[in-house]
Amino acid sequence: MNPCPCGHLGDPRQACQCTAAQIQRYQSRLSGPLLDRIDLQIEVPALPPEQLTSREVGESSAVVRARVMAARQRQYARGALNAHLGGRELEAACALSTADRAWLAGVLERLRLSARAYHRVLRVALTLADLAEKPHPERGELMEAIGYRQLDRQLRQG
Repeated sequence: MNPCPCGHLGDPRQACQCTAAQIQRYQSRLSGPLLDRIDLQIEVPALPPEQLTSREVGESSAVVRARVMAARQRQYARGALNAHLGGRELEAACALSTADRAWLAGVLERLRLSARAYHRVLRVALTLADLAEKPHPERGELMEAIGYRQLDRQLRQG
């Protein structure tokens, strides 16, 4: 979705013409229960023309594919893809330390995230750990997974 009705909120090249009330009304069309079902909620800014037309080559699809396939193999070795793990299996696979569990509980309370959103965060953190070839997520993966819940943070904190 666009960040606001005109689509230019946060765009450094064009000023947003929307009022704060219009932005709030527009963004509030997404309900909490719907947001809970979206794993990755990130802002993707428009690329400047010079970057769009650049000949600079990034990481190849083959390299990315190999990393993803290795992560999927880690998941199959655990018994199921992360997307198919139930709550108890997900908690067991994450094996969070006591400190990370307490830290995450504080974040969940501050952001007022639901149980469903909590499991989404764990699922994404576990996938990030799989991509990094780690046995379970740590604070860095948890922080990154929470960072991917931008709409939760924006809409629930006002």
